Amino acid sequence: MLEMPPYETLLTERVGDHVLLVTMNRPDVLNAMNMTMTEETSDLLTRLHHDADWVRCVVLTGAGRAFSAGGDLKVRNTQSIRDWTIQHEIAERSAEARIESPVPWIAAVNGICYAGGLEAALTCDFIYADRDAKFAQTECRIGIMPGAMGTQNLPRAVGERRAKELILSATPFSAEEAYAWGMVNKLCEPGTVVREALAAAERVAHCAPLSVRQAKKSIHFGLQGDLHTGYRLELEAYYRLLDTEDRREGIAAFNEKRKPNFKGK
Repeated sequence: MLEMPPYETLLTERVGDHVLLVTMNRPDVLNAMNMTMTEETSDLLTRLHHDADWVRCVVLTGAGRAFSAGGDLKVRNTQSIRDWTIQHEIAERSAEARIESPVPWIAAVNGICYAGGLEAALTCDFIYADRDAKFAQTECRIGIMPGAMGTQNLPRAVGERRAKELILSATPFSAEEAYAWGMVNKLCEPGTVVREALAAAERVAHCAPLSVRQAKKSIHFGLQGDLHTGYRLELEAYYRLLDTEDRREGIAAFNEKRKPNFKGK
């Protein structure tokens, strides 16, 4: 059975049978991402990719009053270009790994969600946010630019012109605006976002895990090309499910008017 090591900067908690709650745990620095958190996030994603086992959905949040303020700039103030590059390369792989993770991720955004924190949220499959959450892609203000898919995922979420304005001017925006623009799926009353996200994760986890994985893959890769090519990817994913135990169990449970017992096989 999949077990998580005792991470230093991440808290992992099994919720119910199939949901994993991951909490970035550096609240004294607004969950800023240092090398340790970067390495531990990469390790977690690798474990889930190679053997998700009981995990069918992950909820990502932050401890304290922030989701994450982004990279730890106090550390980077004295970091060599070599060390900065090494850390960033690990973060790059993690960004792509979360997007391509076979397990769906839900960001439960509480408080500040800036720079790399926003990029992490955007690599999740969807976002729930406290009404008082604050977002910003602040990198251009300090002489760098988004480097963990921010210039790709934010335009896809809010549109090219709005994303250019937000990134090029490093302008913060509210959860209400993020919801109106389609970046955030649901606004939650303060203090309830994790509970709401866990409830959503349970709804995902109750579905057939192989179906969820194939549908996620079809949506993500299908949107990278034209409609016809996307449809071919959808059909390829569809037919992989026909000769599975879960497909047979789902149909049988429907006809027998009972809850299905999916096993991911």
